[in-house]
Amino acid sequence: MTPETLKILTESAKYDVSCSSSGSQRANIKGGIGNAAPAGICHSFTPDGRCISLLKILLSNDCIYSCRYCPNRAEANVPRATATADEICNLVIGFYKRNYIEGLFLSSAVVKSPHYTMVQLLSVVKKLRTEYGFHGYIHLKGIPHAEQDLIFEAGKWVDRMSYNIELPSENSLKLLAPQKTKRSLLEPMHDLHYKKLYLKENKSKEKFLPAGQTTQMIVGATPETDGKILRLTQALYRNYGLKRVYYSSYVPVVQDSLLPDKCTGLLREHRLYQADWLLRFYGFDVDELLPSEGNLSEEYDPKCAWAIRHPELFPVEVNTAPYEMLLRIPGVGVKSAYRILSARKYTRLTMDDLVRMKVVTKRARHFITCDGKFFGTDDESRRRNLLLLADKEENAAKAEQLSLFSDAPTAFSALTGEV
Repeated sequence: MTPETLKILTESAKYDVSCSSSGSQRANIKGGIGNAAPAGICHSFTPDGRCISLLKILLSNDCIYSCRYCPNRAEANVPRATATADEICNLVIGFYKRNYIEGLFLSSAVVKSPHYTMVQLLSVVKKLRTEYGFHGYIHLKGIPHAEQDLIFEAGKWVDRMSYNIELPSENSLKLLAPQKTKRSLLEPMHDLHYKKLYLKENKSKEKFLPAGQTTQMIVGATPETDGKILRLTQALYRNYGLKRVYYSSYVPVVQDSLLPDKCTGLLREHRLYQADWLLRFYGFDVDELLPSEGNLSEEYDPKCAWAIRHPELFPVEVNTAPYEMLLRIPGVGVKSAYRILSARKYTRLTMDDLVRMKVVTKRARHFITCDGKFFGTDDESRRRNLLLLADKEENAAKAEQLSLFSDAPTAFSALTGEV
């Protein structure tokens, strides 16, 4: 593969953020190379949340589709390149041996037809496993409209697959990605999920998507609200067993009359990740976070906004509250909630104890009592201002940390969501 081809195919792949590599247990075998088990995979993230421990590349950017937001769309005047299966395989092995990467994220534009493209992608991953002896992590981007047997075959050889929804509604897909349909994206997710469940129920030893599925949605390119996006997210987690939904703030990388001419901004993306975290780990339902089809608060994180709307539930006594309620206290995360449960078996907890447990007391003190003592303020206006200040301080600290890797003056971490 020439340096120019490599540059084109890696540059074309950089817009996909759904390439996290956690969750695989694929181990090496005698005579092979690479290891996707937890001890063998390393993560490194760019400020916008993209994983850079993987070789992230397209097989081809010569697309027949006309997605209006995509820089590789058929009508775009950009350099085109297509790699062969052996070129990709040799690149992966060479980079791995040099310790540049720990795995592969492979995607492609739709070349000639979905069937043809999926056959080429399958050829790459199959060769890596069988001919090149690579047992490291592989994440494969699925091609909409490809045949089911190709999708299932790919699931045997890779650790994770993703079908990116991109746009959160059928209407937006028709407008901006006319060759894609809601069914062409959701149906393979459904099939892969139930294939995995079937193998598990029948106690099959076959490795099939050990790291599951992910997807990505563009935020702000179309008028869908956070409520619409999060309701779709919740359905994907509950009905398709997805590991992660990634959100990508819209950036105008192409000019089009149907697209906004301004960036959405990272704050909205940041709030969606926080809400997503609450749905997955804190027992919240989307209707609790957003009773209507509006957007999340820009002033407060989603858990704090929920707590402010429910003053009848607070303050909570940390020495007696059940685990489910501890999780709903602003400033108390999953780990600190477990620490509280463990420690209070032996002593009555004080505010100093919570500080040592890494509870964010700047937030939590307005919603809790410790052994009957309240350390917050009863003044609603003052409490809101203090919470707003705490949120700004945390985001400013994250932006300062991220600036080590980026010249961007403001950035928000979207990698975690503990609130």
